[in-house]
Amino acid sequence: MAPFSVLTASVSLLAKSFSVLSCTSTLARCSSVLPSAYVGPVKFLTSQASGPPKRPLNAYMRYVMEQKPIIISQNPEIKAVEIIRKAAQQWRTMSPQQKQPFQEASLRAREQFKVDLQHYQAQLSPAQFQQQALEKRQKLAKRRAIRKKRELNSLGKPKRPRSPFNIFMSEHFEEARGTTTQAKMKSLLEDWKNLFSHQKQVYTQLAEDDKIRYRNEMKSWEEHMADIGRDDLIREQTLTTKKKLAAKTQAAKKAAKKAAKAKVKKTTATGKSKTTRKTTKSSSAKTARTTKTTKTT
Repeated sequence: MAPFSVLTASVSLLAKSFSVLSCTSTLARCSSVLPSAYVGPVKFLTSQASGPPKRPLNAYMRYVMEQKPIIISQNPEIKAVEIIRKAAQQWRTMSPQQKQPFQEASLRAREQFKVDLQHYQAQLSPAQFQQQALEKRQKLAKRRAIRKKRELNSLGKPKRPRSPFNIFMSEHFEEARGTTTQAKMKSLLEDWKNLFSHQKQVYTQLAEDDKIRYRNEMKSWEEHMADIGRDDLIREQTLTTKKKLAAKTQAAKKAAKKAAKAKVKKTTATGKSKTTRKTTKSSSAKTARTTKTTKTT
């Protein structure tokens, strides 16, 4: 994973962890070896009354949580991204002995998590267990969709064309009535319904132009994906069209080849026929001359 993606994922994980974690101790600077006695216990909720136990932090994230108050105290105006960056730099320079206390604490937390998870699952009814499994699959599918979207954005996939209403909404969102986004969208929808046909036609034409833009950009993008070996990202309809076109081209080549063979065969047969006629004519002439000579004798 790229560094930026790692950084983004770390920030997201920290944002979720800040609400359930509390830092209870400070550490010496990372330049010194940290014995187990100086590793402050990072408190986290291993179970909840209304949900499954939370997964514990790994060794690196435990270190980041410990270092957060130290870094903030030294840099009050620092941003969350910079906190992660500084902590990551410190973690990379630490020796295995310095990392060991955090790794051991993470290992103990994982063992406790397994126990809590088994205890939680034992209390579930079959219906609740199925519901938990369904929610887990949904979360996994959502994470996969997010990763796929990030990958497509990094590969420069063109944005989908906008509808006439979306174009209208983007142009008039700022002056729309309402204080919240939902209220503004509701008022814009009412304004859109009240527009005359010729007024909507302007946005309809813009949407059609955007569709042309999308088709052209997607064609170039999919050709690039084929060049770099990412056929898995090409739309099924494009692959089907390419297969049909390739099949037609192959059929045309076969037909042309067959026609060429037939032409050669016909030419050869014509040549043989002419040669046969010439041979027959020559034989007839020779026979006539022989007969004439015989008669003369």
